Amino acid sequence: MTERRATPDAPEPYAALALQMRCRAVNECRTADEARSRMRDAIERCGGLVAGSKRFVATYSGDRVRLVVLPEYFLSGFPRGEGAAEWRARGCLEPDGEEYRLLGELARVNDTYLAGNAYETDSHFPALYFQASFIIDPGGATILRYRRLISMYSPTPHDVLDRYLEVYGEDALFPVVDTELGRLACVASEEILFPEIARALALGGAELICHSSSEMGSPLATPKNIAKRARAHENAVYVVSANSGGISGLRFPAESTDGHSQVVDFSGRVLAEAGPGESMCAFAEIDIGALRRARSKPAMGNMLARQRLELFRGVYGGDAIYPANTLVGNDTAPDREFHIKNLREAILRLHERGCL
Repeated sequence: MTERRATPDAPEPYAALALQMRCRAVNECRTADEARSRMRDAIERCGGLVAGSKRFVATYSGDRVRLVVLPEYFLSGFPRGEGAAEWRARGCLEPDGEEYRLLGELARVNDTYLAGNAYETDSHFPALYFQASFIIDPGGATILRYRRLISMYSPTPHDVLDRYLEVYGEDALFPVVDTELGRLACVASEEILFPEIARALALGGAELICHSSSEMGSPLATPKNIAKRARAHENAVYVVSANSGGISGLRFPAESTDGHSQVVDFSGRVLAEAGPGESMCAFAEIDIGALRRARSKPAMGNMLARQRLELFRGVYGGDAIYPANTLVGNDTAPDREFHIKNLREAILRLHERGCL
């Protein structure tokens, strides 16, 4: 096989921005209409932050911001004991609803790809809701929708896996979209801690992973900060990770989730990182041509090419630790005790395997 050195079809380098913005949770809004109004206000404010950040980055670095990644929970916060019906009414978007339309307009007006994360409904699963990461193109169209697969307390496609695959097919589990910026994908929040997800996306062609997160701010090396660099290095992908700049409207210290929005290159180097508070400091140049050249080299550092996947069929193909379809037959998303019970049973299975 001839080694590929040049990448004439690669996009021109561009800037990506992990926009660290504050979230105003909707949990304590008095009505669902008030919660919807708060989410629309968040989208409007986000538009101003995107526009101002783009102008500053262009002036400061000379680079054009083509991709903006927004934090997890930037619209709604997260459910804090609300039942599924209440959270669908209060904190979830409809896939073709008004909030997505406004986000599409935000992307169009700012001529940028926009990635983020929100809770949303699904007409095929009317009793549930999912946490979804999305990418919207500069024309305002949603070109990628990734539903979070591993969550502690919220429903996921894995919980209704057979039906989900029947409706959407295998490709919906680990979607990758080919764009003028390269091949883009999403990982949600703590899923950056699970190497299998990022690996599946990289094997599907992903060159840049948009990571919407809401994570602890700490001067220590947090698990997520370690994982961002590890996932980038082991898969030769860029990771653009946006954290919330605090969450207000909940009864815990607002700045607990703050800082560490990052752009990490395909060798695992942090190119830019934000400090605490709302910030546009996590921006950096993305060079997909350099990434493709690195992936094409027969070298010890080419971790993606050195995979010997057939070795792991027995490991991943055996009995499940946390089985699929646990929500099949439920009329509504169950409470936290249901999920804790499943996790206790998974721990017992680990014990039976000799892992504990």
